[in-house]
Order: sequence, then structure tokens, then C-alpha cells
Amino acid sequence: MYEGAVQDLIDELGRLPGVGPKSAQRIAFHLLQADSDDVDRLVTALTEVKARVRFCTVCGNVAEAELCRICADPRRDPSLICVVEEPKDVVAIERTREFKGRYHVLGGAISPMDGVGPNDLRIKELMTRLLGGTVEEVIIATDPNLEGEATAAYLSKYLRELHVRVTRLASGLPVGGDLEYADEVTLGRAFEGRRLIDA
Repeated sequence: MYEGAVQDLIDELGRLPGVGPKSAQRIAFHLLQADSDDVDRLVTALTEVKARVRFCTVCGNVAEAELCRICADPRRDPSLICVVEEPKDVVAIERTREFKGRYHVLGGAISPMDGVGPNDLRIKELMTRLLGGTVEEVIIATDPNLEGEATAAYLSKYLRELHVRVTRLASGLPVGGDLEYADEVTLGRAFEGRRLIDA
């Protein structure tokens, strides 16, 4: 344990997701040894992001205006909505340059162990978006883990009542992976999501 401001900094850094006690200590000492200008830029960036960034009023993605850049883009297809857990998932899908529709960010996944239920997510907002009648397909792109699967099952049950086509992202073997290292669930999904090879 260190004294005063150093320990306070380590404690605060340790509260960040994915930063353990040793990483927090390394970051704290890096900041202590860093040039003052570098630290000032970090402080400015943190202050700016808290002051300027909010969540899109339509989809829940991060934005610096009322609408995020995707919701504000008239070239995006309003008949397709891809449902994701977090804004970082939007970035991952956008990197593929394959999806031309719009998004809906839930703000997490159903996780009874963590006390997160359907009412803690932006599911009501999704249902409201679908009432307009312009959406033809909802693509559920939650994580392929227990929480993501529970969320996908919950959503698909309610979305089908709205007579909207509901699809789920295919999951299976990663490119460059070996079959012998794949778990049973991944292999099973790969078989379920198999597709015809054109001659």
C-alpha cells in the first residue's frame, strides 16, 4: 500500500473494467513518470468525453449530438435493425462494412446472477421503434455466451409477436482455427449455420 494521492490513483484505476491491482499500479507509476503535457492531454480527453458524449436518443449508441452518426445518416436502411449489447459491438460490426442498416444498443444482456433483468435493458425502446412499421428484419447480434443467448431468446419471443422477421448472427468456427480445439457448442453452431457451396 502506498500513501495518499498515489494510493488514491491506484484505487481509482483499479475500479476500471479489466484493470487489476498490478495493472493499476503500473499505470499509476507510468503517469507519475510521464511528461506533464501527456498527463494534461489525458485529463483533457477524460473531461471532454464526460462533457460532450452522450447516448443517441434513438438507438442508444454513443453520440456527441442528439443522434449518432449512423441514425443521422439517410443512406442507412431503416428496414433493418441490428440489436447489440454495447456500443463497442456497433464498432465491431461497422468494421466489417457488411451491414447497411441501423442499430439498437441494449446496454447489456440479461444476467440474473448480476441482477440484470429485461427491465434494466433498452428493450421497451426497441419495441417502440418497431411499432412504426418500417422495420422488416431484426438481427439479434448479442454475444454467443449464456447471457447473450438468454437475451436473444427473450427478444425473439417478443419480436415474433410483432410480425417482424427475426434472425440471429451465425456463429461457429473462426477462420484459421483448428477443429480439434473447438468446443462442442461452437462445433454444433457451425453445423447449424452451414451453407451451400456454389459450384
